[in-house]
Amino acid sequence: MPAAILARFVVLEARRSGARGRPRLAARSLSGFGMPVYVGCMSPFPNSPGPYSVPEKPDPAAAARVAETVAAAGTLRRGLPVAISGGEGVVSLSVETASDAAIAELSKAAGTRPRLALTHARAATLKIRLYTPEIVAVPVEEGWSADHLRAIADPTADMSDPLKGPFDASRETLPDGAVASVKLAKLAGLLPATLIWPAKAAGAGMEAIAAATIAAYEDDNIAALRLVGRSRVPLDGAEHTEIAAFRPAGGGPEHYAIIINAPAPHDPVLTRLHSECFTGDLLGSLKCDCGAQLRGAIETISKSGGGILLYLAQEGRGIGLINKLRAYRLQDQGFDTIEANERLGFDADERLYGVAARMLRLLGYGAVRLLTNNPDKVAGLEAAGITVTERVQHAFPDNEHNRAYLKTKAEKAGHLL
Repeated sequence: MPAAILARFVVLEARRSGARGRPRLAARSLSGFGMPVYVGCMSPFPNSPGPYSVPEKPDPAAAARVAETVAAAGTLRRGLPVAISGGEGVVSLSVETASDAAIAELSKAAGTRPRLALTHARAATLKIRLYTPEIVAVPVEEGWSADHLRAIADPTADMSDPLKGPFDASRETLPDGAVASVKLAKLAGLLPATLIWPAKAAGAGMEAIAAATIAAYEDDNIAALRLVGRSRVPLDGAEHTEIAAFRPAGGGPEHYAIIINAPAPHDPVLTRLHSECFTGDLLGSLKCDCGAQLRGAIETISKSGGGILLYLAQEGRGIGLINKLRAYRLQDQGFDTIEANERLGFDADERLYGVAARMLRLLGYGAVRLLTNNPDKVAGLEAAGITVTERVQHAFPDNEHNRAYLKTKAEKAGHLL
């Protein structure tokens, strides 16, 4: 190996191993790795990408469960039923994609009409009493069509179809599969509302999954995440940049790390967690400040000498692009950004940061200076095992279109603007 390359070879926290006298890494050199991991060779060129870590192999059992959940979510998206086992199982159909024919067929197989499962947030909007944890289940009355059920689940129809209810929610304990069905609809990017029948409605060849598999999706998604590719991508204002791509084994959305000026792994790295925003990042929407935050973060990181921007597949604070567009329509009707999410049936913020923490660990970083105004990001990263040594302010001027949005984030979500 040429001397110039040898001179730039990086071994983190190397120490001699006694009898054999061979260099090895401390087990903590990359957080969470169960075995020593070498951080590879730096290029002889200045500001080259790195460090190059050898990724931990994803958990194969977690990857298999991720694949099951991804497949079941795809089935719901296609308007087909999914059988969800666990305790008293259910057969589930997404309200958003259900057809009258599918509802009739499953009701005939079950010998009963379905129940409509809604989140507490949507139920509260519809003035439904919350007798059961996490979700409510409303008996579907005879004559309710698929379109009528969608009007109940979709708040964008509340203005044009306001006379809904009154509804009488079930009071008995709901099966685990009922809660899991609503979560699966969320993971599919659909409205969080499902129709549920007793398990006897299941037919031969129907997609099947355990409620516990759906419930474990977030943890499994983290355990199955792997670094699948990286390449130099010079950016305007940050020419010495590399993009690394991550994907869970078994499927699921991809996330990306924008690594600027090869930051050293032994110091807290300046880091920005950025949730993807098609409308703001790509189209330059004025309804949010996402585009300004993205470009401003790249500029700030580059000028500071280096750092990482994690570009996370969490559109619309985790509800997906289509549901975000629905939320925008509700905002046009006078609701703020948090009220809009909740009327749709989601939490005010559905994002989780375990994936971001694993991405950092796979790249070899365990401590960050976090570029954010959101204290929840600090708490989320720290809960996932990343040390946050400093919160670095990250704010941009408002405009007439996003002024109310930013005010809501400050007053209701605690953003430090």
